Amino acid sequence: MALVALVAGAALTACGGTDTPSRPEGPPVTSAPGTEPAGPSTAPPIASPTVLPPTKSSGPSLPPGPGATEISGTVTAGVEPGCLMVDGFQLIGGPRDVLAPGTKVTVTGKPQPDLLTTCQQGIPFTVESARRS
Repeated sequence: MALVALVAGAALTACGGTDTPSRPEGPPVTSAPGTEPAGPSTAPPIASPTVLPPTKSSGPSLPPGPGATEISGTVTAGVEPGCLMVDGFQLIGGPRDVLAPGTKVTVTGKPQPDLLTTCQQGIPFTVESARRS
């Protein structure tokens, strides 16, 4: 038994000689073969959506601006907190004292289907004015 341990120890000593593994010479590998390192991005920056301030609820009603749409219906709460809906449109901006869940309203503004929101529901509709109906 002692002889086996002595032979195994001698064999291990003869194999290594150093504590660090050997590496092939040359520059260090920084990426997989056949791939190029990524350079600066050429993609355009992502624009943040514009948040409109609430409109005033009192005062004379103004005619809708060019391209404006008028929708009427009952305001409902969206599936996400703070989201308000009317007739399949998600209301962006507007007077929150008028645009309360359960209130029948007429809203003037513009649909913006390309606007990204956190509500994930309905077609975004930027409110220019709102009144109770």
